[in-house]
Amino acid sequence: MSYCTVSHWTTTEWTDEMEALAREKYVPLVMAVGASSVQMLRTGEDAFSVVTQYADEATAMSAQERIAAIRAEATEELPMTMQDKTGGVVFASG
Repeated sequence: MSYCTVSHWTTTEWTDEMEALAREKYVPLVMAVGASSVQMLRTGEDAFSVVTQYADEATAMSAQERIAAIRAEATEELPMTMQDKTGGVVFASG
């Protein structure tokens, strides 16, 4: 079964340059540590969520130290703060 993580973020501003950086730098970085997909969803004027899918829980768990480093880098480079994160095994999908 696949495994997904979801993190919720707020930012103090939103620009086209930030979106481009997310697409061009951060999505590839997350993919490089084992994710099978990454979706960044704008959930409010200054809020977004990141949904990351992995092939299985073992792959997700082995990536978490590197994911933490990517998140730390992002918060240094961009005006954003992670509000919470969660994850779990996918038991149904379509």
